[in-house]
This record gives sequence, C-alpha cells and structure tokens, in this order.
Amino acid sequence: MTKPKLFIARKLRAAVEARAARDYDVVLNPEDRLFSRDELVAMCRQVDAVLPCHSERFSAEVIAELGPRLKIIANHSVGTDHVDLAAAAAAGIVVTNTPDVLSDATAEIAILCMLGAARRGAEGDAMIRAGKWDFWSPAFMVGRQVTGKRFGVLGMGRVGQVTAQRARGFGMEVHYHNRRRLPAHLEEGAVFHDTLEGLLAVSDVLSLHCPATPENIGVLNARTLALLPDRAIVVNTARGALVDEAALVAALSSGKLFAAGLDVFQTEPGGNPEIAALPNVFLLPHIGSATEETRDAMGFRALDNLDAFFAGTSPGDRVA
Repeated sequence: MTKPKLFIARKLRAAVEARAARDYDVVLNPEDRLFSRDELVAMCRQVDAVLPCHSERFSAEVIAELGPRLKIIANHSVGTDHVDLAAAAAAGIVVTNTPDVLSDATAEIAILCMLGAARRGAEGDAMIRAGKWDFWSPAFMVGRQVTGKRFGVLGMGRVGQVTAQRARGFGMEVHYHNRRRLPAHLEEGAVFHDTLEGLLAVSDVLSLHCPATPENIGVLNARTLALLPDRAIVVNTARGALVDEAALVAALSSGKLFAAGLDVFQTEPGGNPEIAALPNVFLLPHIGSATEETRDAMGFRALDNLDAFFAGTSPGDRVA
C-alpha cells in the first residue's frame, strides 16, 4: 500500500521525524529554513498532507493555489491564526491543531515573564553581563513583589487555567474574564468578571491567554491599558497581535505600567525594537512551548491527527 506523502515544513524533534518517516512518504526540512510563500505552495501541491508550524501562513489566497491533492493541514501548534479556517473548509482541506500538550510549558513561561518583569530580571542580567554591577544599597534594583497581588487572566482556556494554578502557588488572588464562566471545579475559587473592563480594573498582573481571533486583535490598546491599576504588569505569552505595541510602549514609558513580560510580538521573528529599547521589559523569543517534552508531544499529537485522517476517521483535534 502506498504511503501518504507528507511535507513537514520545519525541523522537528528526532523522535517525531523518525515516526513520521516510518509511516509516511515524508519530505523533511533538515536545514530548518523558512520557505517563501511560493515555495510553500509548490511543496503543498505535491503532497497529500502538510505538517506546518505557526511560521507557515495559509491565507485564503495561498489556500486557493494549493490544488486538489492536499487533503489535510496538521498544525504543530495550538493556535490556528496562521490558517484561514473558512477558506480551508471551503476547499475541503481538514485542519487540526495540538491542544492540551503545551499548557504546562507555556504556563511556566508566563510565570517566568511575570517574575522577570516584576523583579527587573532583564536589567539585572544586562548589568552583570556588561560588567557594570559596581554598587549596592537598599534602594538598588527594587522591584515589585507578586505575592498576594491580584492575577488577572484574559482567556481562561487550558493554558490560562494552568497559569492560574501556578499563580496561586505565589499566594496570588486569581481573577479572569472569559467568553463564558467556568464551572466551579475549573474556577478553583477564581473570581469571574463578565466584562473585560471589570477584569482590567483589578489586575495587578494581567496575563493574556486568549486566541488572536478578529475580535481580540489589539484588545490591549491605549483605552484598555488605561483601565489597569497604576504600575500594573502585563504578561503576553499568547499572540503578539493581541497588543497594540505603540500603546504598550507609551504605557511603559510613562510609568502607567511598571513592567511587561513578553514572549510574543506582532513581528516574528524579530520583535519590536522600540519595546526592546525599554529597560522595564523582560523579553523572550516565542519559546512558550520550547521544552523537549512538549515539542515531542506536539509532534506526536500532530501525527496522531494525521494517522486518524488517513485511517478514515475524524481527527480528534479537528478545527476545520
């Protein structure tokens, strides 16, 4: 029996690629280079399935050029904002993602971003690396303590819930806003706010965990940032498109915000030079799911979805 032909768009963990090579006629990307739009289209026209990451963008225009052979886009990501789901569905292309498996790793990064921002981690690291630590006093490098503060979660999905659990370990009081209120066993005592404005007003730390849907693009902007308590901390490990970066720079520069911890940006790779120039930001290069355990689990989950599809059953993580 002929194996389905699978294009894996980026370099994945060795165990994942080995399993893929066992079960599929696989085309790998050993150089781990980013394919151009036209190269992506050309590759996808030659295969039955593609396993991309969020770096490969399947707009409606791209999907219209893919041709009849490609049957499934099995994403190596939980987010699907890089794929036009409506266009894929209209073209008869199944789309899947990899939920659940990256919640713990991303929650760890959210807490790292919170602590790095609150305790001025980037400033301290840069000072020592530059050989400029030549002074100490009780007034030196004073940050903000998170213990006992109010931890606001925007988007109480899987990652938001795990991050809230981690925040409770610091004695923080969890508040959240979501499309709908969670049942009590998932809330675990968190305070629900039925409006975004209500959540912002009480968030000493605001952590973003919502998807970058059209209604959420730029949800954190000049108006909403102004609603946060003075000297609040903003954490974003979800998607860069959630934040109006010019408004964030203004709030960080004015002192409205004490600091921010960011793992995602509007421009990736690269980030935002205006944000990077500020001393009161803790920055990471979109590594929320970058642990050995999680990257293996994500790859295996994507392959599970492919296996189900080619076995004639509906993939468990189908989103379109």
